Amino acid sequence: MSSPSRRPEIRRRRTRAEKVAKLQKRLKRTSDQAVKDHLVTKLHRMELGSPGIPLIKS
Repeated sequence: MSSPSRRPEIRRRRTRAEKVAKLQKRLKRTSDQAVKDHLVTKLHRMELGSPGIPLIKS
């Protein structure tokens, strides 16, 4: 696979990793239970796309 064909894949992975980090950071910082539930739902949805890699620490 050549470099130009991998660029979109690498960009998607980087963007996804940044989004996950941002959501996890917000989850740690918030104290409102409704917001926490919303963020956990978002992280769970993203987690379904990457089986075997837990995004929410239990």
